Amino acid sequence: MIRTPRLLLRPARDDDLLPLHAIFSDPETMRYWDRPANTDIAQTRAFLDAFMKADPTTRYEFILDLDGKCVGKAGVWDKPEVGFILNRAHWGKGLVREAMEAILPGAFAAFPDCEALTAEVDPRNTRSCRLLEVLGFVIERIGKQDFLYGGTEWCDTAYYRLPRPAIQPPGVMR
Repeated sequence: MIRTPRLLLRPARDDDLLPLHAIFSDPETMRYWDRPANTDIAQTRAFLDAFMKADPTTRYEFILDLDGKCVGKAGVWDKPEVGFILNRAHWGKGLVREAMEAILPGAFAAFPDCEALTAEVDPRNTRSCRLLEVLGFVIERIGKQDFLYGGTEWCDTAYYRLPRPAIQPPGVMR
């Protein structure tokens, strides 16, 4: 677990199901995710089960807990790719930045063989693109119409990269 000024970054647990479903079933929140909004809580249950059983050699991700409630998730979900999602009610408050600033040093410590972390984003998701750049990620290229969203819409992808820092900060233990 990691504490930040406002958040507890913790492992997922069963009682995160309803808050995660509120996030994953919201079409606006899911607009730039890798799949459309969930239409059934069983989809969210399957996601949560996989999250809780994730292999720590390829994942370093956390539930974003604000005042005892799950409001999102963030971290390395498929080494070396980072990802984050936040309940729309909390957008614009700097919570994901706060979480990722705490997670990134620990991710490099958790994966000593990882030369860089990456992110893949729909370039229309300007908030996520801006956040990645603030965190130090650099855009490497834009793939044109290279992602089929929901089986119906071809989208561009912005590919970002954050090289391992030259001076490694102390590792964060989970």
